[in-house]
Amino acid sequence: MPSGEDDPDATRPQPAPSPRKDSPEDGYSWLYDNGSATPRQSSTQPASSPGALPDPELPPPSWATARPAADRSSGSGAPPAGPPRTAAKSKRSGGSTWRRVLLAVVVLWIVFLVAVPVWAWTQIDKVDAEPNGDRPAEQAGKTYLLVGSDSRRGLDQEQREELATGDDTGGRGRTDTIMLMHVGSGPTLLMSIPRDSIVEIPGQGTTKINAAFSFGGPQLLVETVETNTGIRVDDYVEVGFGGFVNIVDGLGGVEICPETAIKDKDAGLDIAKGCQSAGGATALGYARSRHSYASQDLQRVQSQREVLGAIASAAKSPWTFLNPVRYFSVVSSTASSLRVGDNVGPLSLGRFAWNLSSAMGGGGLNCTVPIADTAVNWDEARSDEMFGLIIDDQTADIGKDLCTEDGLPAG
Repeated sequence: MPSGEDDPDATRPQPAPSPRKDSPEDGYSWLYDNGSATPRQSSTQPASSPGALPDPELPPPSWATARPAADRSSGSGAPPAGPPRTAAKSKRSGGSTWRRVLLAVVVLWIVFLVAVPVWAWTQIDKVDAEPNGDRPAEQAGKTYLLVGSDSRRGLDQEQREELATGDDTGGRGRTDTIMLMHVGSGPTLLMSIPRDSIVEIPGQGTTKINAAFSFGGPQLLVETVETNTGIRVDDYVEVGFGGFVNIVDGLGGVEICPETAIKDKDAGLDIAKGCQSAGGATALGYARSRHSYASQDLQRVQSQREVLGAIASAAKSPWTFLNPVRYFSVVSSTASSLRVGDNVGPLSLGRFAWNLSSAMGGGGLNCTVPIADTAVNWDEARSDEMFGLIIDDQTADIGKDLCTEDGLPAG
């Protein structure tokens, strides 16, 4: 091979090389090693340094193009599709608002359901119904004395004429309805005591039981019932004519099912045979009517239990609690219609109202006190057995021979 001396170009002056874009003079020498085109990471300034200005002709470093694992697996460089954040946030916000509104409505409704009876309790009249002297000892279960008086309190003259109640008789009035309701371990028992029952009234001799109320009011009536039955009366509940009508009307009427057509001028009643809806005035007349029946008062007590059962059943309907107008009307009219013993508490009164329908339902017992004849003399043997089972809270053992609709022996 020829030597350099023989090469004519070897002695010719060489032009100075033009500066390279990637030469150290361009400020990017830290990217290269000895002028090599191979990029390297500087030991003094990392590639990720915020002060570095990458060559626009070079591919971006791997860290700049790295994608999340979820993106790589999708095989697409675009981010996964999804609803805009603002829309999702708006949807969640709307759902939360409705939940808050619903919760507020539920809370207000519960407050309403509680507040109305609390207020109504303050409107109920209280009366001292506990007799003085010796009384039967405490007994299992709870026994209520329910009295329907002929009080016209709260009725004006026009209403008295419309309801055919007549005027007040003066004094304490009379009791058209007398019932004992026992609630205990067995079936609830509702037992009518016909107002013409011949019994001994303490201090007044032997006469019709409804005279006890006229002689001495609630105290003497309670004492008379306890003396003749041996059953301790725990709570006293009384409702008058006007109150009865208001309760039924507040419920929008109740269903009655007379077995025959009834036309009774004295009770202001004129109705057809068969089941039908009755307003307050009609229900009152139906519960008072007796002259249309051969058995007189014995049939009337059955009608009274039927109407009471219909009232209790309608009051327990879910619609009563879901309709605020009906709920307020029923509670307020009931409160303004009652007189209760001053020892009766709101929970006990609520238990009384709740169990009325149970007594008239298939699981309860509704009877008339056992009687020997239509003159309403009590059957001593049968009535004593009935009273004993109530005293012992054994209503489950009261058979059909004792519990009959009219009080007369079955069959």
